[in-house]
This record gives sequence, C-alpha cells and structure tokens, in this order.
Amino acid sequence: MSVHTLRAYRGDLDLFVNALPSAEATDLAGITLEHCRAWVWGMSTAGTSARTIARRVSAVKSFFRWAHARGDVAADVSHRLVAPKLPAHLPRVVSASVMTDVLETLESRANEGDPIAIRDLAIWELLYASAIRVSELVGISLDDIDWRDDTVRVFGKGAKERIVPFGGPAHRALERWRDDARTTLAISPLERRLFVGARGKPLTTRTVYRVVSDIIGEMPGAGPKGPHTLRHSAATHLLDGGADLRSVQEILGHASVGTTQIYTHVSAERLKAAYETAHPRA
Repeated sequence: MSVHTLRAYRGDLDLFVNALPSAEATDLAGITLEHCRAWVWGMSTAGTSARTIARRVSAVKSFFRWAHARGDVAADVSHRLVAPKLPAHLPRVVSASVMTDVLETLESRANEGDPIAIRDLAIWELLYASAIRVSELVGISLDDIDWRDDTVRVFGKGAKERIVPFGGPAHRALERWRDDARTTLAISPLERRLFVGARGKPLTTRTVYRVVSDIIGEMPGAGPKGPHTLRHSAATHLLDGGADLRSVQEILGHASVGTTQIYTHVSAERLKAAYETAHPRA
C-alpha cells in the first residue's frame, strides 16, 4: 500500500481505539461486534460522510482480519461489520471540445515565452494524454520518458511501476518545456525531476492542483476541479473512442477492472443524455 494509505489507515485505527470504552481499549480480545457497530453508528449520527466511514470500516476490518490470521484473537469480530452504502457518484468529466479549447488557450499563453506557462501547458498535456495521477506526475524524472516511443514510466500506488503512452501534442509540449523553459530556471545540475517550480525545486502535488483547478474552477458544472478530473476525462474519452476496458485499466494502473468500470457508466450517461436530446421518441 502507498504511504498515504498507510497513514490514513493508522489514523482510522487510532480513532477506533479512542472511541472504545477505556476498559476494553487495552484488551484486543475484549472488543466485540457491538463495539464496532456502536462506533459506526456514532460516526453516522455525527454527520461523517459515508465515504469516510467506509474507509474507516475497511481499516478496522483489515486489522481484525490480520489479527485473527496471526492468532491474536479467537475470531474476527468485524466480519459482519457493514459500512453505510455509498451514494452513487460519477466523476466530473470535461468534454473533448472544452479540453481542446483549454489546451489551445494554454498554448497561446506558452507562446508568449514565459517558462512557467510552457511548463503548465506540458503538465496539462501529459495529465490528459496519459491519465496518470498527480502523485505520479510529480515523481517523473527526465530518465523516465522514452522520447522515441512516446511513453513515460510512472510509479503508482504501492510503488507499482507501469509504462504509459502519450501522444504527439504532449510530446511537443514536454520537449519544449525540457529544452526551452526548464533550462532557463535556477535548477541544480543534480536535479533530475522533470517538473520543477519557479525556483528550480521539484514540483509539489499542491502546485499541480492549483495549475489545474485555477482553470477547471471557472468551468460550469459540479464536482472536483483538481488534476484527477483530467484523469477521469481521459479515461472516459478513451472509452468513448472505442478503447477496450482492459486497455484502459492498464493505462490507469487499476488493480481491478471493477474500478475502471465506473467510466463505462459515465459513457453510458453521456450516451443517454445525447439520445434524450436528439431522438424524437426519447
């Protein structure tokens, strides 16, 4: 698991332990299913979101499953613990035409010669072309890009490595950033990260979020406005264009094809909307 997942699970377990009656908190064998259910009920009544509760329940269930496998407890008391059902949620998707308009605007800004504008165009082009995560993007080094094959090596969740393709526009934007803009910044000769900030330091996920959200936040529509929106959009556009689900799964780096299937629902919703708009008997 990734460092972020481990940190979140540890925090979830701390919350669980702190919610237990003090007498039982020091005795693992004394924890019962009723304690677990009371904890979930307490979060629900406190207004905690269903998604947060689901993650916390997952952490506790994983912990007890592990403890039972080790022989630390006689039975997995969380086996029948159920989290609230998550509400149906489809990710925000930017249409292909709007994406084209945005990229053309960014290219116009880059043509003015500002190194940061050139960098931002390269970030947008690569995120949309490859559907990689923002955490994967900031970790890319100069050596991770194969300029001949137009592929980039990234390390996803759990440090899993994969090779992802990108297209001609992204290639040109990245090459322009590498050759014409990156070299003008005060970068240490030892710095191998592809993307850096104005002061030559490796780019952070927070900066990339701002680069994307400043533009998406101005677009109509509800839902997230960060870099993940470009990942959602790329996956949806791939499926709309005829890519098979397994190929999209590989590109996204999903461990299960079930995670990728949400994008088929997004495509189906768009198809339904188009049908209802255009068909006289809809």
